[in-house]
Order: sequence, then C-alpha cells, then structure tokens
Amino acid sequence: NMKIDFSIRRMKISRSAGGDIFLLFVLITTGLFMAIPLVYTITGAFKPMNELFLYPPRILVRNPTLDNFKDLFILMSETWIPITRYLANSLLIVVLGTGGHVIISSMGAYVVCKHQFPGKRFFSEMVVLSLMFAAEVTAIPNFLIMSKLGWINTLKSIIVPAWGYSLGFYLMSRFMTQIPDVLLEAAKLDGASEFRIFWTIVMPSVKPAWLTLMILSFQQLWRDQGGRFIYKEVLKPLPYALQQMASGGLARQGVAAVVGLIMMIIPIILFVFNQSKIVETMTTSGID
Repeated sequence: NMKIDFSIRRMKISRSAGGDIFLLFVLITTGLFMAIPLVYTITGAFKPMNELFLYPPRILVRNPTLDNFKDLFILMSETWIPITRYLANSLLIVVLGTGGHVIISSMGAYVVCKHQFPGKRFFSEMVVLSLMFAAEVTAIPNFLIMSKLGWINTLKSIIVPAWGYSLGFYLMSRFMTQIPDVLLEAAKLDGASEFRIFWTIVMPSVKPAWLTLMILSFQQLWRDQGGRFIYKEVLKPLPYALQQMASGGLARQGVAAVVGLIMMIIPIILFVFNQSKIVETMTTSGID
C-alpha cells in the first residue's frame, strides 16, 4: 500500500500544469469542432429563408423564426393519409424491432457463451464475420427472401430482419463472457431454471450492453424509410413521409431543416440519458 501511495504521489507531483492546459485546450477545441454539425442542424430549423441560402453559411441564426415549423405542420395536415398513421407505423417498427433484437441477441449470446455444443466456435466466427458485410451487399438476397416469404408490403419485412443484426449478438457475447460461471452454477444448484437464471442474473448483469444495443437498434430503425420492402403508402413509416414533405425543391428548404432536426433529436435524447452506459459498453467490448 505504501508503494502504491508513493507512486501516486510522485505521479501527481510530476504532472505539468502546462501539459494539463494543453490537453484541456485540445479537448475543448475538438469538442467544439464536433458540435458544429449539431449546432448547425438545430439553428438551421429556426433560420428564415434568406439565411438558409447565405454563402458562406452561418452557424448561428440572427433572426430566428418558427415559420419552418408552421410550414411543416401545414404539410402534415394536408396529407391524404393521416400523419398519425405514419407515426404509428414507425413506433410499431421501432418498438417490436428493438425489443425483439435485444431479447434474441441476448438469448443467443447466453447460449453461446455459457453452454457447450457442437459447432459453437464456428457459429461465433460466422457471426463476427457477418459484421464485415455492408447492407448493400445483402440487399438483393434479403429482398429475394422477403419475396419468397410473401412479406413484401408488410411491416414484418423490416421488423423481423432487425432481430438478427449480428452487432447485437457480438456486444452481448462480449459482456456475457465476463459473468463468472460459478455464479450461474450456484444458481443451478439452488434449483433455478435456465429461464430464471437468464432473466434474474444474466440480464441485470449486462444492463449497460443491452441499453446500448437498444439505442443503436432504435437509431437504425428510426431512420428506416421502408423503401426496399414497403411500397404501399399506408404502410410507410414517418421518416418517409417527412422526407417527401421536405423534397419540394428550394421552397421547402426550411421544412427540410426542421425534418433533419426531428430525425436527429429523438436519438440524441436517448443517448444523453444513457451516455454512461454506452461508454461503459464500448470500453468493455473493445469497440472504438
């Protein structure tokens, strides 16, 4: 203990005030630079038309207005399909897709990490390998599968594939490997079933992981416009409707700015409330 205290004391004494100031300056500068797109998106929603087309563009707004929000509200009220239907479609996709993804990924990771079965290593390596494939690579096979199943023009074509995102399995497995096996063995000796062990011991222990997974899945599904699988207007999600309202040329640039703010603000709110859990997950799993 004395050695540890002495090393800590020496480290504190040898720290340079100039170095601390330099690091603080670098952090503040980097933070401000990274915040520019966020600030620009927020202020852009309140800019009048003459400020939206200024060059070079201004980050801050000089004459804030709510006309862009009013224009978007008018466009929403004039849609031949109620905007609440688009919103209901998006909520159904996000809730069922995210919930199913978290549960299935957690169950799969629990089986692979804490049980022995033939082909376990091969299965794990294939899941990790699937992370290398971009969505564009699997677009045609996914469409053919949805077509064979008869799921084209149904919300299932977006919800069910979301359950199998391999990133969720990877995150959950990296966390579950840290749960001591003796803890699970003790629960089995006490007569706990696999289902009870999973819900009362495993899931609370990996809470940071599944909270992070929930946010990542929400962000992906919230932006989904259903363009590849859904062609009926009545089944389209909210991002599609907002994007169509904003695609009216130069006259709707203000509406487009508000749409960008709406699509961004909800995932940011979820991130803010769970920021500590996300940082803990990324640190533990080794993801940069």
